[in-house]
Amino acid sequence: MDQIAIKHNDEIMDLQTAAVRGFEGNAIVLDNSADALEVIRHSTAHLMAQAIKNLYPSAKFFVGPVVKEGFYYDFKVEEEIGEGDLKSIEKEMLNLSKKKQEIERYEISMDEAKAKFAGDHLKLAVMERIPSETVSIYKQGDFEDLCRGPHVPNTKFLRFFKLTKIAGAYLGGDSKNEMLTRIYGIAFADKESLKAHLDMIAEAEKRDHRKIGAEMRLFTFREEVGAGFPIWLPAGSRMRSRLEGLLFKAHRKRGYEPVRGPEMLRSDLWKVSGHYQNYGENMYFTNIDELEFGVKPMNCVGHIKVYEHDLRSYRDLPLKYFEYGVVHRHEMTGALHGLFRVREFTQDDAHIFCTADQIEEQIIEIVDFIDKIMTTFGFDYQMMISTKPEKAVGSDAIWETATNALKTAMDRNNLAYGIDEGGGAFYGPKIDIKITDAIGREWQCGTVQLDFNLPERFTLEYSGAENDKIQPVMIHRAILGSFERFIGILTEHYAGEFPMFIAPTQVAIIPIAESHNAYAKELADKLMDIGADSEIYNKNESLNKRIRTAEKGRVPMIVVLGDEEVENRSVAIRDRRSREQYNHTENEFLALIQTKLNEVHF
Repeated sequence: MDQIAIKHNDEIMDLQTAAVRGFEGNAIVLDNSADALEVIRHSTAHLMAQAIKNLYPSAKFFVGPVVKEGFYYDFKVEEEIGEGDLKSIEKEMLNLSKKKQEIERYEISMDEAKAKFAGDHLKLAVMERIPSETVSIYKQGDFEDLCRGPHVPNTKFLRFFKLTKIAGAYLGGDSKNEMLTRIYGIAFADKESLKAHLDMIAEAEKRDHRKIGAEMRLFTFREEVGAGFPIWLPAGSRMRSRLEGLLFKAHRKRGYEPVRGPEMLRSDLWKVSGHYQNYGENMYFTNIDELEFGVKPMNCVGHIKVYEHDLRSYRDLPLKYFEYGVVHRHEMTGALHGLFRVREFTQDDAHIFCTADQIEEQIIEIVDFIDKIMTTFGFDYQMMISTKPEKAVGSDAIWETATNALKTAMDRNNLAYGIDEGGGAFYGPKIDIKITDAIGREWQCGTVQLDFNLPERFTLEYSGAENDKIQPVMIHRAILGSFERFIGILTEHYAGEFPMFIAPTQVAIIPIAESHNAYAKELADKLMDIGADSEIYNKNESLNKRIRTAEKGRVPMIVVLGDEEVENRSVAIRDRRSREQYNHTENEFLALIQTKLNEVHF
């Protein structure tokens, strides 16, 4: 198999650079490993830029990095480019690949680079981001660009790619700057992997929660209300309430106490917590009685005030508070995406105040809680410990203590985890929960954050066994992350075919004639008594149309009532999940629904 790069001391390096520096390392070959794909996709981004330059000679290029979903390039052209132009760019990329051009690297000084690209304001903007006195340039054919690499040695290795979408992007991600064109793409080492990925994308489009949410009438967005502020319709509100109710019971069984903090707190508190300084650009502020208030982006400060309400002893700990807390965050308009990225959302938030000796047992209990929830919904998941970011509060010593406490808890209990360097919250390290859905996509979901900083900043304390004053440890914890995002994920995971216990409507009752309406209403009342939501489809429409309407709403169970069912106190069932039709007595039917409602294991 062809070698395309090496890995030397955890650094991926192209073959030319390795040869010049005299480095040896583990061979990276042309396959679909993470390291190989990083090189392939980075090089395919340059291949795309070369094709764009050939087709649009006026094009100027900013940056073209590898990202989780593949790669992209930001550039500027005089012509208008749309989705319909991606095919012609792909065709030119294939032509360039067939030419088997060598990809060469050379270095020049920063001054030489600025002179070389003096007429290109995008290249000059790139160089402002480079701290080095020298820059590297990669060249293939007559195309070259500033880049630190690494790249494959020849364009012949770049054959299996697809350009996926075109969008606008501000220069450097700053809305104050000019708008550039951005084209996204994906690349693999072989045809089969590319096809599998494209099939997954096609399936994901079918499962888009915005499309299914509209069909099932779960939620909506209205321009006059404002971007990023979802409106929950009756069906979606029923489903959300079911999820909230199940989690409420699960929290109480684990010793959590419900609390509720205000939506706004004085900015003085956000300054003490560090949110004002470190997270202020994501917050909304207002003034009341000449005092500045911050709309909460998180629930932790409110829960700290609950802790402060009483004197605390070591005998009281751990104290576990939870809240379905509505929070607001200032997201960029371009980042908003259905329920996945909104400006108002509700966290399944909890905070645990405990002693240092209780950290391990609390972390393990939370991980068990996570496991039960994710298993119930059929998700695989992995955990990542995220360490201190560049923008953080607290000393290195506190961060090291907190990070080691998380690692120790995981290690002692043989729990697998990865490390995300620099991915922690500004006030503490965390465990991030990444789930995998039914079609293999990963989602960042819940988080468990260990915090020594906020208790110190708010001088929280409890009385120890010797009546000494000790600072508690604070654990921030959200398992779903937010109800909005999690319901969006569930919608795509199940393609709207929700399990009975959270389905917006569990049963569709369809009386054949008006004379069957009374029994339909009686049955609906009995379903409500056992905690099931039903809807009676008795409009003046044909039976087949009413059945199709219920099926379009993805109702798990459709019950048809005619003379025989009324007379025998029975139901004719169309089970959408099992794709079966069968008959039950009324009592058997109610018992079946009760069983399905109880298929929850958290």
